[in-house]
Amino acid sequence: MKLTVNKEQIIEGLLKAAAIIPAKAGAQYLRSIWLKAEEGSLSVMSTDANIEFTGRYPAEVAAPGLIGVQGRAFVDLVRQLPTGVLHLTLDETSGNLLLEQGRRTYKLPVSGAEWFQNFSAFPAENAVTWSGDFLQDILDKVGFCISDDDAMDAIACLCMKPRGNGRIDVCGLNGHQFALVSFTHDELAERLPEGGMLIQKKYLADIKKWLGVDEIELNITDKRLYLRSLDGAETLSLPRAAHEYPDYNIFMSKLASEDMHPMTLARKEAIEALGRILIFNTESDRCTYMDLSAGEALLSAQGQDVGSANESLEVAYNGDIKRIAFPTRNLLDVLGHFVSAKIDMMLTGSEGPCGIRGADDADYTVIIMPMKVSETTYYSEEDV
Repeated sequence: MKLTVNKEQIIEGLLKAAAIIPAKAGAQYLRSIWLKAEEGSLSVMSTDANIEFTGRYPAEVAAPGLIGVQGRAFVDLVRQLPTGVLHLTLDETSGNLLLEQGRRTYKLPVSGAEWFQNFSAFPAENAVTWSGDFLQDILDKVGFCISDDDAMDAIACLCMKPRGNGRIDVCGLNGHQFALVSFTHDELAERLPEGGMLIQKKYLADIKKWLGVDEIELNITDKRLYLRSLDGAETLSLPRAAHEYPDYNIFMSKLASEDMHPMTLARKEAIEALGRILIFNTESDRCTYMDLSAGEALLSAQGQDVGSANESLEVAYNGDIKRIAFPTRNLLDVLGHFVSAKIDMMLTGSEGPCGIRGADDADYTVIIMPMKVSETTYYSEEDV
């Protein structure tokens, strides 16, 4: 193998490839970034045995070949080199890769092609075009509500499910919070299986790192999700989870019941007040208590060692629920994912699910569970 390539054209792809390599892996195949020189291009490939990344970049290839290099060391070296042309040559005698730039020369050990296992090819038939920045926004709005515990099976996954008439729900659930984004995409809705597609949360960060603002191509098989840049240069694929997602319509329907009491308040003022209330929360008392009346919500918290706090928020409210408590940090996190100046909190009971929506956050709903308030134990977490 012998080729010449510009650092600027491959460094971003190398960083994406290195991000996938597991920090600790016994298999040499998984520690490697694979370099494949073909006519006019250099392909960069990496995998953690589940996610697969392939990037193809222009290069002047004098001799084709396929080798694996110690991934993180190779990327660190290229990253620290100045911009300019890199010469890569496989020394057949020593079996090392020679990397040269000007008067700099480096020798790196390689893995032979016999260690390489073929990657899944992007299935071009019936591929769907989608906006990369729109997908990025959806992952931000939903991902924080997905459980971090892989043992939780379905609720450790993002769910993307067709609803009919081209509508699609994307949602995440962790037991005490639920987020739902709905949108219309006729072609994607047709490609999605009727029961939905589940992707484990641990893969979402890799998708977000790979995504840009440009349009992408997407395709789905029985076992994998494929994403590809519109020019075909980069491909990311990852496994689908085989769990059955809970029926979230059960608790979504409660937001439309006659027992729902809406409360409207200013989002920015609420975030600022909750930030101050948070100072007075402790490990044993991490709630904001709300005493509700027409036009006002009195917020309070009391910590044994830090004192107490009381704040008043102007609200539009005319419901029967007089007192409710929410975990302060969780409620702050939820409000931070909205952009609307005013938000509606749809209260279904002092211990029932509370939906949150905003006029400028179209088709976006987050549900947060209140904490149970009692005489002896002020709060205990409830499940959706």
